[in-house]
Amino acid sequence: MKTKTKVILIGVLLAVIIVPASIFGVKHYQPKENDFTGIKLPSAPAKTPVKNVNTDVLNDEKKWTTNFTHDGAIIKTDGWYYVFSTDYMVGAPPTPGIQIRKSKDLIHWNFVGRVFEQVSQEAWDWTHGTTFWAPNVIQMNGKYYLYYSVSEVGKRNSYIGLATSDKIEGPWKDQGAVIKSKEGDGNTVNAIDPDITIDKSGQPWMVYGSYFGGIFITKVDKNTGKLVNPNDQGTLLAQRKDMNAGIEGPEIIYNKKTGYYYLTVSYDWLEDTYNVRVARSKNITGPFLDYNHKDMIDPGDDSFNTGNKILAAYSFGKDPGWLGTGHNGLLQDGENYYLIHNARTGEDKYWSHLHVRKMVWTDDGWPVVSPERYAGETEQRVIESNLIGEWQQIVLNRFDDAMEGSTKPQLLANGEIKNGKRKSQWKLTGKNTLQLSIYDPGVAPKDYWNFTVKVIPAWDWENWRGTLVFTGMNQEGTVIWGKKIINK
Repeated sequence: MKTKTKVILIGVLLAVIIVPASIFGVKHYQPKENDFTGIKLPSAPAKTPVKNVNTDVLNDEKKWTTNFTHDGAIIKTDGWYYVFSTDYMVGAPPTPGIQIRKSKDLIHWNFVGRVFEQVSQEAWDWTHGTTFWAPNVIQMNGKYYLYYSVSEVGKRNSYIGLATSDKIEGPWKDQGAVIKSKEGDGNTVNAIDPDITIDKSGQPWMVYGSYFGGIFITKVDKNTGKLVNPNDQGTLLAQRKDMNAGIEGPEIIYNKKTGYYYLTVSYDWLEDTYNVRVARSKNITGPFLDYNHKDMIDPGDDSFNTGNKILAAYSFGKDPGWLGTGHNGLLQDGENYYLIHNARTGEDKYWSHLHVRKMVWTDDGWPVVSPERYAGETEQRVIESNLIGEWQQIVLNRFDDAMEGSTKPQLLANGEIKNGKRKSQWKLTGKNTLQLSIYDPGVAPKDYWNFTVKVIPAWDWENWRGTLVFTGMNQEGTVIWGKKIINK
């Protein structure tokens, strides 16, 4: 056989062997977009998708679960999680009394009942209010202390009262006023929205206030549960310009690992633009500063840009989404932290639900929350192949409190982000830490928004399946959320 013929035959033979092998190899080793290798995804929180608007439960409290929860406060005791919340109902006037719900897992909630059937004579005489607002509950001295609000809508004629009980589900005994406010009393605080926080030395404090003069903190007598000085409104912690710039629903939690106290407040209107902001301080009495070192006492025109916005009205894809995402509660449960809040469905903003979200911490000690409601997930190690594919992404704009919609970036196997702009990159830098460099020439500092986010498993409530999400901040303290889309 001629040499030239041999070469041709060998070439053909190699092509027959190598080309299919190469094709097979590419197909075999190419990362899958739905790869969850090594990830334990949460189970479905219910047998079928939960209805956000369900008129069938209106008159059956046993089926309320998360429905009609507003201004919730959370406590864990005796192996149960309890949420106490404002009188609230849609379609009919609420039955007076602070609502109580309980859960074993923060996912499945049972309606327990109410505290009281009507406001006290003292609270009525002071405010002419007929319902209870924004309770808070804490365990001290071997019993439970329940703080509640009664107020005249739109005025500072307000009343914070105290009830006590030996059992978390009652019966409760009213102990009278803790602090009261009145139009023309010489103070600025509005006496509602109490939260009791115990500092690192064991001293209890009450942080409170809504609209009007801002958020204040004052010392609590640990033996009585009443204020050490009931005639002093306390120390101002946070303030906005006026009634058109709402601020309310304060909570404080201490993180021993970071050494900071974290103050959360809700901005704007409870039916739609409600959003949660956070700042921190080494001292419980402040000053509380945000990521950009701005003091939460900001009565200027720029107060809309104060505080890290970690939760806001949002919609993933074509889902109606959620409005009024505010008035949060905070819970530390061992090493885990959670944020609860009320949220109103985009289908009908008068239907309010209890949402529970896992809170995670950035590497520089800031709390951020999952973009999806809690379903039992834990932080886990992720690998690059888990992340490749299409995502839905939401940026929580600090300057605009309208509902945020999502975009659809794609994380490519070569480390690029396909988002309509070249040069955007992603990189996994830790156990579950992801760096996103979003190219935005002429707008971002040095043309890039650099987000550092935590990746965690989650339940995709909109599409009813397990997935991965991310949450974190950029170099200016703006929060970004992401959710991986599962292709069928």
